[in-house]
Amino acid sequence: MSTKTEQEFGLEAPRVADGKALLIVGLRTPTKYGAGIPELWQRLMTHKIPNQLGRVGYGLNFNTRGDTGDFEYMAGVEASDSSGLPAGFTHVKIPAQKYAVFQHRGHVSTIHQTCEKIASYLPASGFQGVETVAGAPDFFERYSEEFNPQTGAGGIEIWVPVK
Repeated sequence: MSTKTEQEFGLEAPRVADGKALLIVGLRTPTKYGAGIPELWQRLMTHKIPNQLGRVGYGLNFNTRGDTGDFEYMAGVEASDSSGLPAGFTHVKIPAQKYAVFQHRGHVSTIHQTCEKIASYLPASGFQGVETVAGAPDFFERYSEEFNPQTGAGGIEIWVPVK
């Protein structure tokens, strides 16, 4: 699978991971072709978020089907509960499930290119997509502690739920 992934789709072979249930708190907005996402992250980072767990960031993508470029995006962090959130914040519960996890090695501004490659790859991959649980994202970006916001690179993964 690795050779086919790299040669035909320009992706590294994904790893399969059993993701734990997550409670993500943050800011959510509708967007077209990702407009406004960097500003959403900047707004998020100006807040001290109650009950935050760790320093990993999550970019949740909702309603991403279709070719209109319209979708909803949430910039957030994991939290132990959603009490005491600042005004305008929301929360999303992501169930424990299996994921195909893809590395994004480029600058964060090119993540849409990796997402497009993943969308082309999945139907030919043998992975089966899953129906999104009500309220959960279609997929999410995970920004590990290795992500450097000054350079926009490092520690970026795209987690896609699969059977």
